[in-house]
Amino acid sequence: MRNTIKKHIDFLPSDADTDARSEFFFIRARPAKYPNDARYGIMATKRTFKLAVDRNRAKRLLRDWIRHNEKYMCADMDYIFLARHRVLAASRLDGRVAMRKALHYIKKQHEKKSTTE
Repeated sequence: MRNTIKKHIDFLPSDADTDARSEFFFIRARPAKYPNDARYGIMATKRTFKLAVDRNRAKRLLRDWIRHNEKYMCADMDYIFLARHRVLAASRLDGRVAMRKALHYIKKQHEKKSTTE
């Protein structure tokens, strides 16, 4: 399993980010800050989830989906996952499929960027 992003400054968006969207979450991916140590971070805000129980459940679901689809993540990218409110109503299978599709999209975008540079 990858390391997690813990510092607030690492969660801030930049121009180098590649985005993917799902009805359950957003993903921002960027080149890894530390080349041999790709990381991921999860955000579930109070603005989206009023109750701590809901924030914790959203993070737990995202962690499960990430663990299941980790093989589709680029080794040289840091990922930030932002939970949307609909994540609470998602089934495990729907979430895993949506995560796989979003990670494939990011991988294709990353490959396009790396070939054009």
